[in-house]
Amino acid sequence: MRLEELPIIMVKCLLCTIMIEVGVSFLLKVRDKKDLLNIVLVNTLTNPIVVSLPFFILLKFGYAYYQKTFYILEILAFITEGFIYKKVLKYKKMNPYLLSIILNLSSYLIGEIINKL
Repeated sequence: MRLEELPIIMVKCLLCTIMIEVGVSFLLKVRDKKDLLNIVLVNTLTNPIVVSLPFFILLKFGYAYYQKTFYILEILAFITEGFIYKKVLKYKKMNPYLLSIILNLSSYLIGEIINKL
């Protein structure tokens, strides 16, 4: 990976994450348009950090640090998103932190599958 590739990687990751997480949200019966918009906005906030910071760590320090940074940021994203969902979503059928972990795991695992193809 090269630094010049980062903007394209970030856009692809964000769009894939949004499509997957909105799709999974819909499967979980999130129907309120404001809730779905908030899920998009929250990912627009967290995803670029989770994608770009590990990328810079990879370039500077190598794969071992990249992996650790990525997992720490994923955990922080899950916590941050859960907190925001708790504050703003009308959707109350599920604990917001559980919703956050389901959505994040879905986008992560589906993203891994896509990357393997």
